[in-house]
Amino acid sequence: MQPDKVSIQAEAEKLLAQFRAAGATLVEADILQPAETLLDLYGEDIRGRAYVTSDPLRGEMMLRPDFTVPVVQMHMAQGADPARYCYRGEVFRKQEHAGTRPSEFLQVGYEVFDRANASAADAEVFALFTDLLAPLGLRASTGDIGILMAAVQGLGTSAPRKAALMRHIWRPRRFRALLDRFGGRSPVPEARAQMLAQLAAAPVEELLDRAGPFTGLRGPNEIAARVAQLIEDAKTPPIAAGEVDLLDDLLALRDKAPAALECLRDLAVDMPSLGPAVDGFDARLVALDERGVDVGNLDFEASYGRTTLEYYDGFVFGFYCETRPDLPPVASGGRYDALTRVLGQGRSIPAVGGIIRPGIVAMLKGA
Repeated sequence: MQPDKVSIQAEAEKLLAQFRAAGATLVEADILQPAETLLDLYGEDIRGRAYVTSDPLRGEMMLRPDFTVPVVQMHMAQGADPARYCYRGEVFRKQEHAGTRPSEFLQVGYEVFDRANASAADAEVFALFTDLLAPLGLRASTGDIGILMAAVQGLGTSAPRKAALMRHIWRPRRFRALLDRFGGRSPVPEARAQMLAQLAAAPVEELLDRAGPFTGLRGPNEIAARVAQLIEDAKTPPIAAGEVDLLDDLLALRDKAPAALECLRDLAVDMPSLGPAVDGFDARLVALDERGVDVGNLDFEASYGRTTLEYYDGFVFGFYCETRPDLPPVASGGRYDALTRVLGQGRSIPAVGGIIRPGIVAMLKGA
């Protein structure tokens, strides 16, 4: 049975009180957010998930799709160091299919900005959520986007190819297609092969002259740079088969956390770039254990978190009701250090946080 709004608000206030008791300062965020910031962060993909409107004075705006971005902006502009924040309010997300998932729902969140010890901060947030949600008997899933990023950065291929893979980490199908192409495991489509042959057959200036007047937003210099990049990429040797195999093994890794750590240590022998990220995973498990989390039964998936919002770049987690697979995660979160650097205008601070959906908590308590 769906809980009413009064029950949901009451649950939100209980969670918020627990976050404040943990040392968080209550903050607010405007419901209307500048679309430009979100588009700069995520590209046009965000349009398919957010409600967009236009303000005659402020330009294109979006109904708040989440709280993390405005909270980071607020902290980077005026926040203390270190800091803990909590919040509650509605967020708005379009749903791709008709069903029971709402397009407007309440979130309660907790965010930690702290330079001292990333592993300890990760453990603080996860242990707090674990304790709050313990009566619901949920299953926790964890991952680490930073480990996958480290693997991509360690590949023996060109910087543009690494950048393309990094850009599509959060789009698993596109990432897979690129990895297969860069690794020589999928043939170059005939149309692309013909285009590359034409580009290589004549100087780019001649091709631009033949093309006629420019009608798009890209200028001649941008087009020439893109042509040069395509030609250079076509000359780049495939990623070594062994490296692709190692990345495949990493992407498929799914086990309890201690066993996953041992597997990652083995992978790091042949892929040294994983070393620092794996050390961070190890330190996080120690910190979680010190916080009373049963790490021996904690699920870890190397690919977990790749379909969430794209600012996570380290530890990621979610809590799920196994008897209700139709429901979204009851809670989710992760580390987003890079986001503070992007929004901090030259400054940055390590940060981690998460949200709980009190509507689902109230539903499960009433079931």
